[in-house]
Amino acid sequence: MTAAAKPKILLTRRWTEEAERYLCERYDVTLNERDVPMDVAALQQAMRDYDAICPTVTDPINAAVLGTPGARVKLIGNFGVGFNHIDVAAAKAAGIMVSNTPDVLTDATADLAILLLLMATRRAGEGERELREGRWTGWRPTHLMGQSVSGKTLGIVGFGRIAQATAHRAHHGFGMQVAYYGRRRAPAEIEAACKARYVGDVDALIAESDVLSLHCPGGAETHHLINAERLSKMKPTAVIVNTARGTVVDEAALAVALKANRIAAAGLDVYEREPVVHPDLVGLDNVVLLPHLGSATRETRTAMGLRVARNVDLFFAGQPVQDKVA
Repeated sequence: MTAAAKPKILLTRRWTEEAERYLCERYDVTLNERDVPMDVAALQQAMRDYDAICPTVTDPINAAVLGTPGARVKLIGNFGVGFNHIDVAAAKAAGIMVSNTPDVLTDATADLAILLLLMATRRAGEGERELREGRWTGWRPTHLMGQSVSGKTLGIVGFGRIAQATAHRAHHGFGMQVAYYGRRRAPAEIEAACKARYVGDVDALIAESDVLSLHCPGGAETHHLINAERLSKMKPTAVIVNTARGTVVDEAALAVALKANRIAAAGLDVYEREPVVHPDLVGLDNVVLLPHLGSATRETRTAMGLRVARNVDLFFAGQPVQDKVA
């Protein structure tokens, strides 16, 4: 294939050096050198200029973008497993294939869920802020007492790969009892791997959980799944962890519940209006706030980029794309 005939590809954000190099050696690639989010107008222009766009969760690939007149793009190679920022129906209508990157970020995100679980239950974020701000006066028996997790119930909403990996870590690493809710029950061997117990009603699961970890996809069905009513069903000692999608949690209602100590704590890695975080959450000590670090290891982000690249390779070779979602 001559250089002039190489497909033109846009990476909407900077990737790791290894992943960028792989694509640049094979295609006519444009990098977002400023590494800032692209607006709808820029994405619409990209639809006319490129054969494939490789977006991330920060890019609104909506109907207005996908329906751009004179669009040239035939592949949206998403960098990430979640794709609720992409209007899949509009992509199908426009004859544009969409792919994602499953599997490769499972362990990193599960690790992050456990990190938030421990930070929130042990008040680690609160303690670090106290120390850094010079407010720590020394050890004392009743200072910043948190909660042990051994023997407690970890309730999981959604039981896909990341949720299963989180359950395995919690059960085998910390002796937690695992209960889960999902659209369907997992196979017996998956349940047995972490002694997970299926609960067929999400409200019942919420009421019994000591820690509630969210792993469900974003979208209309799960928008504000955790709202004021469901927060009121939780134990006053309960902790919420969200590494799924920010829209799953009503942040305003969560802030009210945390401020009133209706629940003990929360650990969040995703937000409704990223990068904006609800101001009422920012000022609370009993919430741990991380800047969407779920898959943020060099190994994982490189693997994600190379997974996109494999989808791009297959698409332009005219072969079936393994990670096709639309």
